[in-house]
Amino acid sequence: MIKYILKCKKKHEFESWFSNSNEYEKLKRKKLIECIFCGSQNVQKSIMSPRVLNSNNNLESINNEKDFVKIKKDLLKIRKFVEKNFEYVGDKFTRKVRDIYFSNKGNKNIYGTTTQEERKELKEDGIELTTIPWVEKDD
Repeated sequence: MIKYILKCKKKHEFESWFSNSNEYEKLKRKKLIECIFCGSQNVQKSIMSPRVLNSNNNLESINNEKDFVKIKKDLLKIRKFVEKNFEYVGDKFTRKVRDIYFSNKGNKNIYGTTTQEERKELKEDGIELTTIPWVEKDD
């Protein structure tokens, strides 16, 4: 486990945990890291000091690893549920969700991708969205 202090282009700072530095780089390349305050995907690691383990805090590190594994497992359950019960519409999500919202023909479960600008426009239209961290499946 590694904890980074992240900073977006608007200088919002927040912490985030990753299984290792490669995981951070992989998520950043896929544009899956965003500011928790403004949603910007222009996020960089800030300068930080490494955490040095000694015999007193080694147990805490083990607990954090167990917490991470449990959270990842829970997120994978959510992903499995969404993939089973929702239709994937990819980058057509914005158009499809508007069609559903404004047609009043009932609810339809869909998921897909949007840009930050599309999310903002949907919110202005009164359409609330939820973002789920999309954890990679362990193959």
